[in-house]
Amino acid sequence: MSALHPVITARRAPLWLLVMITLSGTLAMHMFVPALPDAARSLNVSSAAVQATIGLYILGLAFGQLFYGPLSDALGRRPLLMVGLSLYLGAGVLAMLAPNVETLVLARLFQALGGCAGLALGRAMVRDTTTADEAVRALALLNLIMMVGPGLAPLIGSTMVELGGWRMVFVFLALLGAATLFLTWRLVPETGHPTGVVSVGALARDYSTLLRSPKYLGYAFGGACATTSIYAFIAAAPFIITEQLHHPVRDVGIALGIIMIGMGLGNALTRRMVLNVPVERLLVFGNGLSIASAAIFLMLELMGWLTLPAVVVLMLFFATGSGTASPAALSKTLMVDAHHVGSAAGLYGFSQMALGAVFTLMVGWGSNPALSAAIVLIVAAVIGQASVQFAIHRERRDAAFPHAGDGV
Repeated sequence: MSALHPVITARRAPLWLLVMITLSGTLAMHMFVPALPDAARSLNVSSAAVQATIGLYILGLAFGQLFYGPLSDALGRRPLLMVGLSLYLGAGVLAMLAPNVETLVLARLFQALGGCAGLALGRAMVRDTTTADEAVRALALLNLIMMVGPGLAPLIGSTMVELGGWRMVFVFLALLGAATLFLTWRLVPETGHPTGVVSVGALARDYSTLLRSPKYLGYAFGGACATTSIYAFIAAAPFIITEQLHHPVRDVGIALGIIMIGMGLGNALTRRMVLNVPVERLLVFGNGLSIASAAIFLMLELMGWLTLPAVVVLMLFFATGSGTASPAALSKTLMVDAHHVGSAAGLYGFSQMALGAVFTLMVGWGSNPALSAAIVLIVAAVIGQASVQFAIHRERRDAAFPHAGDGV
């Protein structure tokens, strides 16, 4: 086997446990949203003060992954994952007992810094222990969990608030963190090949190597657009459905639940077809489906023909396209350089969360939520398609002219 494709590690982390590890970080991202009003009343602060717990969580998820990836290349996946999960558990307990909003905000930041370990290292562990085709199928499942999390989290959060107020949300998350930490300690082996070398210079070199790779940038940026652009619609959905289309609030949860099924369908499609269809073709097809869905969404809104069934069907197809393209892009991203898998996973995770935050912010700029969401969706999908096509072209060129150089 070539130097660029090291021997696959014999011991594997159970995939169901990697799913659980990934889910813990994504659940906590939006699970606290329904509890914001109750927390504001309980702590006697404004809604804006507790909303900082959401923004800082997203930032923590984004920036934390930049460090877990390369540090795991140096120190090993398992110890870094244990550290992250311990931090997630401790921060959850601190948030549960927070006497004031300042403590709560700080606890949420550290909860994110711990929770993002699963996002970055779960992917790296899959890539460590699988072949290329197996990696696409396993990463499809992990990607599905990351996307379904925002859809399930508000429902679980609402249930917890009804049971015992906002602190019950963190009781649930702390219990989840404790169970995940214990199972990781018992069942997760070391899957990487740690170098033992840790330095700021090495960290900078790892990321510099990846950032100089047009293939990596194309697949990572395209995959991030495909994965998180739908966050824009999720953020706008309550306003589109209740204010523009005049449906009751309960229809928001139903609509989002149906739409998330599309993500699952797309992931299932990729898992099944990757054995017979080139990954690149799945990427282009998935992004193309998202572009078509977003374009029809925009057309219907401009013509005043938008209805709730139309929104649900179109976003179902958009989510199916995202679910098809995202795991394929992630797999291609992690295969660009086999010597920097952890760094590649961390930088990719940062790209996803950063772009997700940007898309969520952009959808709030206009006074028409449906129009804003449609524009963000189609722009993100088109940019994602262009990025993927660029990476595919670059990869084919490098295969034809192997000495042309790529930066990696």
